[in-house]
Amino acid sequence: MDKGEILVTTTESIPGREYEIIGEVFGLTTQSKNVVKNIGAGFKNIVGGEIKAYTELLTEARDIAISRLRKNAEDMGADAVVMMRFDSDSISADMETVAAYGTAVKFK
Repeated sequence: MDKGEILVTTTESIPGREYEIIGEVFGLTTQSKNVVKNIGAGFKNIVGGEIKAYTELLTEARDIAISRLRKNAEDMGADAVVMMRFDSDSISADMETVAAYGTAVKFK
């Protein structure tokens, strides 16, 4: 974590820190694979195993969602986000949406 970067944690509290709740924060993104990777994923579906194109897609979407969550928290004047969670859903066969959400807090 860079100095000054918003702390994001999945825990309910931050040990040794007191804070006040500012409100809920979100980071959303929808990502799509390109056609070439989609064809490769289709072949992999026949033989089984990890479909790396989908793993890469979800990893990228997760990273973008967390970055946007941090930006939302920063814009609210937060120092950290607690209880961060993810939610994801398929919009179509080759599109995924990922939401990162949590509670923005300000240290006392």
